[in-house]
Amino acid sequence: MSHFRFKAKKTTGETYTAERDAIDRYDLYHLIRESGDEMITAEEKKITKFRTLISLGKGKRGIKTIEKINFARNLGSMLEAGLALSRALSVLERQSTRKGVKVVLADMIAEIDKGNTFADSLARHSRIFPPLFISMVHAGEQSGTLAQSLKTVSMQMDSAHALERRIRGALMYPAVIIIAMIIVAILMFIFVIPVLMKTFIELNVKLPATTQFILDVSNIIRHQGLWVLLGIGICASILTTWSRKASGKRVIHGAVLKIPVIGSLVQEVNTARTARTLSSLLTSGVGVVESITITSAVVQNVHFRAVLEKAQEAIKRGDPMSKIFAEAHTLYPVFFAEMMSVGEETGKMSEMLLGVATYYENDVDQKTKDMSTVIEPFLMILIGGAVGFFAIAMISPMYSLVNAI
Repeated sequence: MSHFRFKAKKTTGETYTAERDAIDRYDLYHLIRESGDEMITAEEKKITKFRTLISLGKGKRGIKTIEKINFARNLGSMLEAGLALSRALSVLERQSTRKGVKVVLADMIAEIDKGNTFADSLARHSRIFPPLFISMVHAGEQSGTLAQSLKTVSMQMDSAHALERRIRGALMYPAVIIIAMIIVAILMFIFVIPVLMKTFIELNVKLPATTQFILDVSNIIRHQGLWVLLGIGICASILTTWSRKASGKRVIHGAVLKIPVIGSLVQEVNTARTARTLSSLLTSGVGVVESITITSAVVQNVHFRAVLEKAQEAIKRGDPMSKIFAEAHTLYPVFFAEMMSVGEETGKMSEMLLGVATYYENDVDQKTKDMSTVIEPFLMILIGGAVGFFAIAMISPMYSLVNAI
């Protein structure tokens, strides 16, 4: 495989310069003619294997979720319109303005031109494209419904991405307010409190416990701030390392489920993600066992993942998987297991799961909106309490001074 820099002319008469991999000049000419353009000149460029790996690495880090969604949707539309896969990928490569995306698409085109399947070319970039994406493409190629599979995976990823955006949006406002409060408090402890402390010491005023507490915190931050930061960093590092282990995940994920409001939201998010992923995979023709395996990788909470692993074993034994989900009613809602049972009886599992996914996604959407409404007064109370505590702590010594006079 050689790398060429070429100049070509579009049907509109517009010329452009680009780079592309091809077996030889004739192969390059053939590929450009397939895309509907005419090659003018071509120059072979020698690129070392090391530089190629660097380029692929940049592509892996640079492709965002929304770009993968658009890639699947646009490619599915072009295949549905009758374009050959190689030509459709070539069109997407020319349209892309990002170097990382171009590198990945060029590598896919080269692999397909060698005779490899599209799923195999995607598997070469498994750090970019998740198992869900690759498996649905593979099923689409096997069944001859690749265009529909790509549209299905784009809708699945779009729904999951939209769900994540809604949750992040609901949590963004309180996170910004709390961070701002912490920054303001630290600045006051460093610059404002020392001035007041000096005044109190000079007047020899007996300080209340609240005032003394604030002064002590100010002293710690001013004189031992670096040690405090170091301690926080070490604790955070230990907690992060532990949270990545199986024991840590079980404890943390279980604790999250017990948090009021947040716990029910996490439960519904994982239920919706399970239902939609399974529905998309089954619709594309992926086997039930493989669908459960891929879904367990998509679900983030280890307790939900354990239920899916049990369901996978149940299927291998020939048992209905709805029974496993019914037993795990503390995690998956009863409605989920009931709809799955109906799907097993009627043979319409994917349709039933799609309805479940839509229901819980809408419920999560409403809850995130309600959460934003509830969080605002809660934050106002928190801010008011903090300001009130500080005000009382600072004013109390002044009353003591007045009484002494």
